[in-house]
Amino acid sequence: MGQAIGDLLPSAIGVALSPIPIIAVILILATPKARSNGPAFALGWVLGLIVVSVIVLLIAGGADEPDSNASDSVHVGKVVIGVVFLLLAAKEWRARPQPGEEAEMPKFMSALDQIAPGKSIVLGAALSAVNPKNLALTMAAAASIAQAGLSGGGTTVAVAVFVILGSLTVVGPVLYFMIAGERAAAPLASIKEFMSAHNAVIMMVLFLVLGAKLLGNGIAGLSD
Repeated sequence: MGQAIGDLLPSAIGVALSPIPIIAVILILATPKARSNGPAFALGWVLGLIVVSVIVLLIAGGADEPDSNASDSVHVGKVVIGVVFLLLAAKEWRARPQPGEEAEMPKFMSALDQIAPGKSIVLGAALSAVNPKNLALTMAAAASIAQAGLSGGGTTVAVAVFVILGSLTVVGPVLYFMIAGERAAAPLASIKEFMSAHNAVIMMVLFLVLGAKLLGNGIAGLSD
């Protein structure tokens, strides 16, 4: 159990430190429908992580056997994701805004004040489960859990730990807003401004560190 949780921690932190979803949820909390759309977005985010984790666990059954095809596939997958992340790190660094330039945000950000709770759930799920970076990290975390050979209860706990850690920066602001109300506006706005200004650098560092780790783990697993 301890090793499984240790292996998934970097992926969970990588999912949590996703600037675009953090900015999105803060923008939603600044709209008139914040008290309905905020929790809906957070719910979609959590459901997305759970669904992807469960699917990967079902596909990776038997990965706890070192010489099995499932185990080899998991290691190859980690190598591929690691290489892709390293390439994305280089891309993010080259595309970073120059001094004085404003970072460009996705177009959907401008329409967040018009969406309904149902669409907020879909958006939250899309940013956690369909977003390529988070999808890859969730797959890597679930694969690590599958390789640990845990019992049903242990697997459930490990997935819960991953989802909770990966959701802190999305669910956390929603809970803070629901409790603090208007007092949360200024602190959340400061976080949004920081994430907006440093999006490219944050993503570059995440891709570099996580890519190196996944690549190293995958190569080590294949060489055993």
